[in-house]
Amino acid sequence: MFRIFCLPLSAKQRMRYNNPEMHKRIFYIITLTLLVLFSSCSTNEKKYRIGVSQCSDDIWRDKQNTELKMAAYFHKNVELIFAAAYDSDERQVQQIDSLVREGIDLLIVAPNQVATISPAIDRAFDKGIPVIVFERKTNSRKYTAYMGADNYEMGKLMGEYIASRLQEHGTLMEVMGLKGSSPAIERHNGFRDALRNYPHIQVVATLQGDWTEPTAYKIVKEWNTRNGNTPIDLVFGMNDRSAIGARKAFMETRKSLPLFCGIDGLPGENGGIQQVRDSLLAASYIYPTHGDQLLQLALDILDGKPYKKETSLVSALVTNENARVLQLESEEVTRLSKNLEQLHLTANTYLQQLANQRMFTLLSIGLIVLLLMLVFALHLYQRQRKRINTEREKMAREQLNFYTQVSHELRTPLTLIEGPLTQLAETDDLQKASKETANMLAIVRRNTHQLTQLINKMLEVQVGGLKEKDEAQMTEDHLIEKETGNKSAPAYTSDSQNTQDTTVLIVDDNADIREYLRTILQGKYQVFEAEDGQKGLDVAREQVPDLIVSDVMMPVMNGLEFCQQIKKEEITSHIPVILLTARALNSHQIEGYESGADAYITKPFQPDLLLARIENLLRNRHLLKDLWGTPSVQAPQTEKAKPTAPMPEEGTRESAFISRFKKVVEDRMTDSELSVETIGSELGLSRVQLYRKVKALTGCSPVDLLRKARLNKAHQLLQTTDLSVSEIAYQVGFTSPSYFTKCYKDEYGKVPGDTRK
Repeated sequence: MFRIFCLPLSAKQRMRYNNPEMHKRIFYIITLTLLVLFSSCSTNEKKYRIGVSQCSDDIWRDKQNTELKMAAYFHKNVELIFAAAYDSDERQVQQIDSLVREGIDLLIVAPNQVATISPAIDRAFDKGIPVIVFERKTNSRKYTAYMGADNYEMGKLMGEYIASRLQEHGTLMEVMGLKGSSPAIERHNGFRDALRNYPHIQVVATLQGDWTEPTAYKIVKEWNTRNGNTPIDLVFGMNDRSAIGARKAFMETRKSLPLFCGIDGLPGENGGIQQVRDSLLAASYIYPTHGDQLLQLALDILDGKPYKKETSLVSALVTNENARVLQLESEEVTRLSKNLEQLHLTANTYLQQLANQRMFTLLSIGLIVLLLMLVFALHLYQRQRKRINTEREKMAREQLNFYTQVSHELRTPLTLIEGPLTQLAETDDLQKASKETANMLAIVRRNTHQLTQLINKMLEVQVGGLKEKDEAQMTEDHLIEKETGNKSAPAYTSDSQNTQDTTVLIVDDNADIREYLRTILQGKYQVFEAEDGQKGLDVAREQVPDLIVSDVMMPVMNGLEFCQQIKKEEITSHIPVILLTARALNSHQIEGYESGADAYITKPFQPDLLLARIENLLRNRHLLKDLWGTPSVQAPQTEKAKPTAPMPEEGTRESAFISRFKKVVEDRMTDSELSVETIGSELGLSRVQLYRKVKALTGCSPVDLLRKARLNKAHQLLQTTDLSVSEIAYQVGFTSPSYFTKCYKDEYGKVPGDTRK
């Protein structure tokens, strides 16, 4: 039998709820609400909120946004919400999710890259929001319609024009757009396909840009510095800004200038059409914006009218012959657009003034009185409700904390009873004991288990059924997230992780619990101990264990704070943490996972469960080692070249640490005196800490990774430069060409000279 504690209302509180004045105030509130609702329904026209997510902020997108706004002037029921990601995938994902939360009716999006923005677009589409993808494509089919120019055809036509301009002979430089974006990929493919028909035209350099003029200027200048004697007849920038950036770099580094071609062909000052007219560019290609068509497509979708799922926009080549005419036309269109916008603003001003006058005449006095009454009534009502809720929550917290403390005091000794009883029952001596002895042991175990169940039910009654259901679902989600892939793992296996080289840190203020855990883990792992969170943090910093098992309720520093510190510090952030505690409620488990815990086990527990959880976490850490087994210094892929290992998902502390490590190595690669101590100093770690951290994450020592990085860079230089083997050896940091040749042969199975052949 269990008692359910209810909180009765006091006589004073009952009077508040039965007060006639309160009923009268509520009546006023309802009446006012109905008046507001009726007044807001004065028009039957459907209002549409359209979110526009631009991947960047440049003159092309400014022009398109202006066209969208002008088209919206003719549709009073449309509200446009603009967002610009400034070439950041993460920012655009956040902006799309934010637009969806604001309650938009349709999403117009230009994805920054093909793959990275797709999940956010899919989430919007799955919520029933129509999605128009324009200008750039996504790798998902979850969109309502697509509108944009044919970038492949654009690149192909530019390639054919360039071949014609060079009379089918010459050398080219190609400056790419943002890596991973669909226009860059398609324009490149079309450009290269066109040049296949002209064998006497050679592309001697393909440089990776990001659509911006400064980046194009930088990479072209660096290339010219290294390859100043390589002749270039024409530079193809994948947009006009890249072409202009390349032109500025050539003006600073070479005496004679090649021809320059781009894509966008924007009107206006410093646009592509003007640059062709002024002979800064030999040609450009108009990349249409058509914001008016884009808005009309959105309205057709929202109004349920027929529309095309795929709409290709027609474009045109801009050369010196037609640039002047196109510039004059665009200037005239711009002038008319400004006049239209000014007329629209003026009309809006007059209409707003008229509406304001009518509003103030009819409703000003009544609205002020009603608002004052509403504010006063709501204030009284909320103040009374808040006082009652505060009293209830205080009593509920006190009861829950009391039962949680009692549970902790009971579960710890229960763990020390139930666990050893389970182990004793499996020993040979007790299995051979008399029937009476076995029965007595079974009675003890059964009643211990029953006592544990009673404690659990007592706590569940206090929390309440509905809240527990919600928390249970949240906990299940956390478990799925934390232990994906563990369902098929056996309860316990013995593999390469279960050796004395694998270290486990036990943090618990109860000496008996620490001793019991040591008996479970000894012989399988090397065990360290600490009696509170602060001392555990000191041991973790010094020893850098492979895994941590920690209690939650401890003095000095509790387990949740300890787990947060472990995940916060760079030297320990990769260590899996298991919280082993008497706090059994689902809300407690959620709190543990939110603090960064990798697993949560309640007392009392089965030893096999703990061992299986440790084994799975160590196995997942081993998978991370496989991912980072080789450095990611990029080298051209040859028939026998070793591919770099796949990168883990970005955003984790481990990924950030490895990226910093690689940057130090790449920046200092030519320094033959570069040592592990120097790398560790730049990363803020000691030699021992750096070794343990890198070894745990990659399976390789820092020295091995440094050598592999130098060999990969040398492999690249052998394939792309005319430097001698000795020059390359010194350039990548080897002090002896003979030792370089030996290391290279060990890595690639052949001497450097054979690679060049």
